Amino acid sequence: MSDRRYLVISPCRNEAQYMRRTLDSMVAQTHRPALWAIIDDGSSDETPDILAEYATEHDWIRVITKPDRGKRAVGPGVVETFYFGLDALDWQDFPYLCKLDLDLDLPPRYFEELIDRMEADPRIGTCSGKPYIRRNGALVSERKSDDMSVGMTKLWRRECFLEIGGLVRQVMWDAIDCHKARQLGWRALSWDTPDLRFEHLRPMGSSQTSIYTGRRRHGFGQYFMGTDPFYFFATAVFRAVEPPYILGSLASLQGYFGAWLKGEKRHDDPELRSFIRAYQRRTLIAGRARAMAEAEARAVAPKS
Repeated sequence: MSDRRYLVISPCRNEAQYMRRTLDSMVAQTHRPALWAIIDDGSSDETPDILAEYATEHDWIRVITKPDRGKRAVGPGVVETFYFGLDALDWQDFPYLCKLDLDLDLPPRYFEELIDRMEADPRIGTCSGKPYIRRNGALVSERKSDDMSVGMTKLWRRECFLEIGGLVRQVMWDAIDCHKARQLGWRALSWDTPDLRFEHLRPMGSSQTSIYTGRRRHGFGQYFMGTDPFYFFATAVFRAVEPPYILGSLASLQGYFGAWLKGEKRHDDPELRSFIRAYQRRTLIAGRARAMAEAEARAVAPKS
């Protein structure tokens, strides 16, 4: 019988507004994690009390307290908190590893379905479902592409996580890992089916400062990752129809080209940056599905 155990790590700070919905949706999972480690990064609201309540009721939930950094942090800060939890655990004992945010409402069969798919295809290295946001009372897709697992609920196969060298401690870590996995022969995927659609309770790309700060940060992250400028401009046009209309895309472009003009540092893996640009250009020419299929066909399947 296959080993379907998975470890979940959730960095958090001041998540009292949304976290009960995430906690309740995890308790309701048809296939629960063997261990869920929630890393409290200096919360000053009701988060610690809520975590203590659920940890008392469920022995598979463990709370780990991290020294307070004094402020909420995204990108590198989230990855730092994730690793704080990872380093405190024997995580390599688990076949699957997940990073999960505490502002999500997951359907009951979410993890059962993902692990079913990974068990059926040993080349899948990382995967997720699709996020939906509530807008004017209706759930609307955040329009995430099929060739990426999303950062707010990203599941890795242990061997893939090890082979890609873990996570880059910078913005766009949640895209870099997918591209690195694909470069090494793994598949990175997400699916939009009823059992894998989840509600994202906080708008993607937002920031504790403003949504425009979040979008500029996203643009910088794309620059850091090595994204092709023509491809990024096309994605900014694609996102211009989402709130904040047009202005959000302009903020993203400002973040990208501002970093370019300043000569900001880029990810120190030139072969991966070259792979990403070639893949993105092929996507513009042939479409995402074909580019993904061609990349997977060229790749050497990982060793079992």
